[in-house]
Amino acid sequence: MSEKDIVDRTRRPNTISTITAQLGQLGVRPGDTLLVHSSLSRMGWVCGGPQAVILALLQAVGEEGTLVMPAQSGDWSDPAEWQHPAVPADWLETIYSEMPAFDPALTPTRGMGRIAELFRTWPGTLRSDHPQVSLTANGRHAAYIVSGHPLTPQFGEASPLGKLCGLDAKVLLLGAGYDSCTCMHLAEARLPGMPMKRMGAAVRSGGKREWRWFEDYAYDADDFERIGVLFDKSGHVASGRIGEAECRLFGAREAVDAAGTWLRENRNRE
Repeated sequence: MSEKDIVDRTRRPNTISTITAQLGQLGVRPGDTLLVHSSLSRMGWVCGGPQAVILALLQAVGEEGTLVMPAQSGDWSDPAEWQHPAVPADWLETIYSEMPAFDPALTPTRGMGRIAELFRTWPGTLRSDHPQVSLTANGRHAAYIVSGHPLTPQFGEASPLGKLCGLDAKVLLLGAGYDSCTCMHLAEARLPGMPMKRMGAAVRSGGKREWRWFEDYAYDADDFERIGVLFDKSGHVASGRIGEAECRLFGAREAVDAAGTWLRENRNRE
């Protein structure tokens, strides 16, 4: 979508003050721990772009709150599985041996959007140390949330997602769909009989760069939109607009529980 298209579909300029007010109307409160999945373009034209959105989010949760965003880095994965685009087979060994080690301070996000990528570099933001599915956090509980992110299971109880549920965090889908709702992967990690797969990433260990293979669950977000349709009717979801974006706000624990119920009843059935 071009910038002109975004301007044309915007009814009025979105500013720090209007976004903060709309966040409050939706149900974001000072002191909240808030996991945000976002799409800047769906908000319409924002005066100050992603910087303004982050400032508004930080104002909404206040000094006692914590703002959290995904910082996934899909480039730090097994190149044999890359599809968009795929790479020639004879490149694989070069990538395995030459891909730089994941660095929380340097490695960029992929596919997370402009808001999440700016938040990664925001003063005071901390990032978990998973080479593929890290999260970033800023605020009261930031250090606790990002610390000790296990390589596997990457979305398990000891991951930032498990900690967010323990903190009764809220999730804001800011123009994003349920297919972006990362916390539902925690329900997959709890699901008996989840298939496993081999994964790999370039990491730093003992001061040296190495390519490390590991096994984890074969996570799959394809069902999340279907789960979301039912979850919308549960009474646990507040919906509204922030700018031009359709938004949802709900408890992470409630979303994980709803996903777990659906997955146990519907996935891997003969």
